Amino acid sequence: MMMSPFKGQTGYKRILNATGYSLAGLRAAFTGEAAFRQLLLINLVLVPLAFFLDVSRVERAMLVAVCVLALIVELLNSAIEAAIDRISLELHPLSKNAKDMGSAAQFTALSLIGLVWAIILLGNPAF
Repeated sequence: MMMSPFKGQTGYKRILNATGYSLAGLRAAFTGEAAFRQLLLINLVLVPLAFFLDVSRVERAMLVAVCVLALIVELLNSAIEAAIDRISLELHPLSKNAKDMGSAAQFTALSLIGLVWAIILLGNPAF
């Protein structure tokens, strides 16, 4: 089996490298992706709000988890778009499908935020 020459690190060195790559990816998303910044702003409002609401710990965890999930989906969507653009900026049906599916994944994640928050808040007699 052929191994990538970039996969040679093990142990703590691998963890340090992976952390650096992850931080670089977060930095790239923050500086280059308006949608990521917008989602971060939404998270800066909704996540603290979840801790002030009169809900159970499981409900609070769900409120926070769906918000973080949308950030994860946006990172993956941005990665798909970058990879497609790296391959070619030419309009191609497969490139369009890949980008549209990434966008659909983000739409679904955002819909999930609305759905989970609505179910928990509307189903809670305190509200």
